Amino acid sequence: MVQDSNSYKEPAPIKDKENPFQSMMERFDYAAEILGLEPGVYQYLKTPAKQVTVSIPIQMDNGNVEIFEGHRVIHNDILGPSKGGIRYAPDVDIDEVKALAAWMTWKCALLDVPFGGAKGGVKCDPSKLTAVELEKITRRYTANMMDVFGDDKDIPAPDMNTNEQTMAWIMDTYSMHMRRTVSGVVTGKPILIGGSHGRREATGRGVMITTMGAMEKVGLKPKDTTVVVQGFGNVGSMTTKLVREQGCKIVGIADITGGYYNKRGIDVDKAMEYVRQNKVLSGFTGAEKITQAEVLELECDVLIPAAKEDQITEKNAGKIKAKIIIEGANGPTTAKADPILNERGIIVAPDILANAGGVTVSYFEWVQNRVGYYWSLDRVNRRLERMMKNAFDSVYDTAGKHKVSLRIAAYINAIDKVAKTLKLRGIYA
Repeated sequence: MVQDSNSYKEPAPIKDKENPFQSMMERFDYAAEILGLEPGVYQYLKTPAKQVTVSIPIQMDNGNVEIFEGHRVIHNDILGPSKGGIRYAPDVDIDEVKALAAWMTWKCALLDVPFGGAKGGVKCDPSKLTAVELEKITRRYTANMMDVFGDDKDIPAPDMNTNEQTMAWIMDTYSMHMRRTVSGVVTGKPILIGGSHGRREATGRGVMITTMGAMEKVGLKPKDTTVVVQGFGNVGSMTTKLVREQGCKIVGIADITGGYYNKRGIDVDKAMEYVRQNKVLSGFTGAEKITQAEVLELECDVLIPAAKEDQITEKNAGKIKAKIIIEGANGPTTAKADPILNERGIIVAPDILANAGGVTVSYFEWVQNRVGYYWSLDRVNRRLERMMKNAFDSVYDTAGKHKVSLRIAAYINAIDKVAKTLKLRGIYA
């Protein structure tokens, strides 16, 4: 099918696995070589269109002034306004933001969403900040990005450690500067101020749809399929719930406190309720406590890493027992692990395909804001399912055509679309 060891050779492992932009470029370079991209087009597509770094001075609750660093990278806007989340984390840096912005470009192209790719971040530790301090950081960051953001220019969304409230602050700040309400400047907003039904669970639903598509290709029936999900935040827990509703047995879950295993099946509703009450899975009695590492190596049919990057590496790729890996997180598999998984015949549905449900429903939200007419949850879910299925089938066909992995096939489809659009539009000089 897509695994052909005689004709398929993954690119050489990256030398610096800590550099996410370089990791992304390894996959990009291989797909670009297959497509035979012209040197000029290659340079255009690999180079971010804009990188903005700003200082964010904030008076803290104790009266002291602290300076935070904020970034926004516009990787590409050939297909339309740039789109991408904003994350708050102490390890945010420009290379990470550049990589995430590029991944957004390929996600949008892959799903036929008319957006380019962008990403933003503020280097801070939200766990050590009060709600007032977070609001100040968000509003000052937005004010500093007034020339970047815009409902027809660059549209932020939630990401790590940001949420509906963060988006509401951004929308309000931007609207105050514009002297009118601009709902479409951000997505992932509360429904009350223009958010979309289905947005909160969109990424998890997209992961579930991709999981079902991959299972169908290899003849796995839900009632006979065991699943392990690493990560139990919004994406992981929603994915777990939706996959269970399809009939699969969830035998392993995990969060920051460790892994939890029950070969007879975990009661997902009880686990989600436990987390609602206790914030984390620690102390959950419906499964045996194991380590994070052991969760990834459990006997199962489908493994869904939905936590964070670099979870499947060259060190543990040979120990993975799943037949299928569905990447719910961004970059959970390192470049060094790719060839190991491929040689073992493990199908990997890559992040730019599997977790693209979020940006797809963000697009739906933006459309609704622009039109001023809002859809039912059923309509949102039906349209999301159609777009995710179409994207998966297209990637699967490309993988078979070129005898490459689904990851490289996804890059081929996405890069080809952006490159062809660039040629049609031309380069203004």
